[in-house]
Amino acid sequence: ASLAFLGAGFASAGTADSPATAQAADSSAVNPSSAVSEQAADSAKAADKAAEKARESALKAQKEAREHAAKKAKKSKKAAAGGKGTGKMAGTMPVKPDVLPQHVVVQHILIGFTGSVAGKSITRTKEEAKTLAYQILERARKGEDFDELVRKYTDDSPPGIYGMSGAGVPPVGGEYSRTGMVPAFGNVGFSISPGNIGIADYDPAASPFGWHIIKRVK
Repeated sequence: ASLAFLGAGFASAGTADSPATAQAADSSAVNPSSAVSEQAADSAKAADKAAEKARESALKAQKEAREHAAKKAKKSKKAAAGGKGTGKMAGTMPVKPDVLPQHVVVQHILIGFTGSVAGKSITRTKEEAKTLAYQILERARKGEDFDELVRKYTDDSPPGIYGMSGAGVPPVGGEYSRTGMVPAFGNVGFSISPGNIGIADYDPAASPFGWHIIKRVK
């Protein structure tokens, strides 16, 4: 009986200390598959962080590129217009002054038609005058010498330069009052910046002499 008890005890002891039991104990203490999972998770986090940083860098680069392009476009537009403001030399296309000037100096080319200018033997028709006026306007805006265009085409007296004072502003130094000129002449002259070239279309009331190609000198 005792031997049977000892054998049973030995078997029980052997069962507790068997390699399989020890391995099971080791597995519960340290799980290799769990460690691998944690490493994979850390790697994924690191990859996500790197990807997020790359996205932020890409967004920043795109923003800077857009801002640079916008600044470049704005600068190009301003250069094409020749600047804006009463005191700046602008391009040939009309640019409204920042502040309405009180005094301007303009040079103009008058293109009349039969009967529009007293004392002038003009034979062109009204339609021919309009066509010629816009041809001259285009040439002037492309940079042809305005003085030469005046000498060649005007139905007024060269050089066709007039100083004007604004409405309610006393004329000085040989100026004409704006209200003393045909309305369209002053309307164009005061609405463009120095260097700009505009046109006053023929109108029986506002511009009865024909078409005025007007360059604001200052």
